[in-house]
Amino acid sequence: MLELKNISYVVEDENGQEKVILDDISLTIDEHFVAITGPNGGGKSTLAKIIAGIITPTSGQILLDGEDITGLNITERANKGISFAFQQPVHFKGLTVKDMVSIASGKTMTTHQVCDILSEVGLCARDYVEREVNNSLSGGELKRIEIAMILARGTKLSLFDEPEAGIDLWSFNSLIKVFEKMRDDINGAILIISHQERILNIADKIIVLANGKISNIGTKEEVFPKLLLEAVNCKRLEEKI
Repeated sequence: MLELKNISYVVEDENGQEKVILDDISLTIDEHFVAITGPNGGGKSTLAKIIAGIITPTSGQILLDGEDITGLNITERANKGISFAFQQPVHFKGLTVKDMVSIASGKTMTTHQVCDILSEVGLCARDYVEREVNNSLSGGELKRIEIAMILARGTKLSLFDEPEAGIDLWSFNSLIKVFEKMRDDINGAILIISHQERILNIADKIIVLANGKISNIGTKEEVFPKLLLEAVNCKRLEEKI
């Protein structure tokens, strides 16, 4: 279980004035599949980086299964059981897919074991296991390889920051199937930052973050009506302008 207690993040703008990115965020994540959504600039990616340990909050406390991890860096949090997938997966020239999945697992894996994991994310193993993780792979392929690495780790919390970014519709449709399978099979919790309705639709809980604050939280049945109403009102305002 992940607990955020009174998390705030404040930076200085170009004029030396304080700018509040996150303002006193408190929430508990103990469901299997949780999605965070909201308008651009609302603080979603910043919150994801704070959970992962990339950014240190200005104030507040982060607990993982009751343990205070606020002062731990990204490597230390990874060792505690948090995985983080970036919007744009990193390329690793010279390393094969098999190498990356084995490194992620923390043990030497056989080709057969790696192939089993690649199959879980919808990749034809024989076509990928010995390929380098470089620019020859598409965005969708890299995203699924990154998910395979997270599956190999078997972590307590798998965190994805806008996994739909930069991939085509076909790859996105495949990605949805992978997340549906993860939701059903993975041990631990999944936390996804996303705007996509199809991802929100499979979440156990949806958190709406706007202007650095939680504006809504609940099941899709509780949250969707308000999101749709806000979208309609926004469209009407744009039409008037």
